[in-house]
Amino acid sequence: MKQILVFIMFVTLLCWFMFAPVYKHVIITRQAVLQKEVDYLLEVGASGARGYIDPGMIGQSRQRLEERGFIGADLDYLVTTTTGVGGRNSGEPVPRGNGIRLMITYPYGGLFIIDRLVGIAPPSEGAVMAAVGMKMSEYVP
Repeated sequence: MKQILVFIMFVTLLCWFMFAPVYKHVIITRQAVLQKEVDYLLEVGASGARGYIDPGMIGQSRQRLEERGFIGADLDYLVTTTTGVGGRNSGEPVPRGNGIRLMITYPYGGLFIIDRLVGIAPPSEGAVMAAVGMKMSEYVP
């Protein structure tokens, strides 16, 4: 009986060590894709032609991220500026020299459930990964 228990423990640990890098890689890849999207939106939104990140651009971003495996409804976008102006209104672009800050968050979901097998506490249910960036607006009226 003792040998069976040791065997089960060994197999559990072996499986965890084999598959842990795989799902950790998924987390790292998701984080990188989110950061790339933030950088892209800031590059386009803070350009001299725009000076804002409007809901249409955010909608296109959701579609791009859905194509990469994200659930669009779970993505949360927060656009702020250094001056307190919204930064989402095409009628009031952020003038040159003021920062536009973008944060995209996405929940981890059940990616850490396998960690429970070896006694590692997973993040809380409400935990999210986030990608953040800031760029100075180049818009000149």
